[in-house]
Amino acid sequence: MDTRLLLQGFRYLDTFFPSGGFAFSSGLETAVQEDNVRTIEDLNRYVVDFFRWGLGPCEAVALAQAYQASCKRDIDSVIQTDNALEAMKLCQETRAASRQMGRSLLHHAIPLEENQGILEEFSTAVHSGGSPGHLAVTFGVVFQTIGWDQQQTIAGFLYQAGVGFVSASYKLLPIGQREGQRLLESWGPLIEKLSRTVDARMPLMSWTPIQEIYAMRHSQLPSRMFRS
Repeated sequence: MDTRLLLQGFRYLDTFFPSGGFAFSSGLETAVQEDNVRTIEDLNRYVVDFFRWGLGPCEAVALAQAYQASCKRDIDSVIQTDNALEAMKLCQETRAASRQMGRSLLHHAIPLEENQGILEEFSTAVHSGGSPGHLAVTFGVVFQTIGWDQQQTIAGFLYQAGVGFVSASYKLLPIGQREGQRLLESWGPLIEKLSRTVDARMPLMSWTPIQEIYAMRHSQLPSRMFRS
C-alpha cells in the first residue's frame, strides 16, 4: 500500500480526528450509573459481547457490503446497505451517533477540489437525504477508496470502537491507562478473527439487547457526560 494512503487511513482512525466519537459511550454510561459495570472485568464482558453479537455480525458486515459495492462502483448497493443498517438500529441515540460520525468522516474525507468517484456519489446521496450515512458504511467506502483492503478496514473500524470504549471508561470508571491498554491488547485476537471471517454475503444480524436497553435509558439519566 502507498505510504501516503496508509497514513491517511491512520489519520481517520486517530482520536484527534473530528468524528465526534468522544461524545458517545454506546450505553456504557447508563450501565455504569445503574451499577452494572463496575470493574475492568465487567467492562471487558460488555465490550466483548458487543463485538461478538453487535459490531461484528452487523456493523462489520455492513462495512464489508459497502466495501464490495464500492469496489464495483455500485452506489445503489451502498445506499441499500446504509438503509438496512438504519433499520437495524433500534435506539434513536445510537442511530444519531452512527450518522453523525459517518457524516463527519465523509465530510473530511473528500477534498472539495477533487472528484472521488463513488465516494463523491455517496456524499451527494447522504447530503441530499437519500442515504443515512452510517459510520460503518462510510468506513467501507472511504477506506476502499484510499486503498486499504477489506480485512484491514474492518480491523481498523473495530479497533477504533474499542478505543472509544476505553476512552469513555477513563471518565466513568476507576481505570488507568495501563489497564486500558491491556484491554485493547486483549481484544486484538477477537478483532483479528472478526476482520478475517466477516463476509459481505452474510445477512446483517444483531443481538445486543442489554446494550440497546442501556442506550435507550441514557436520555433518562439525571446527569450525563455523553450523548449516548
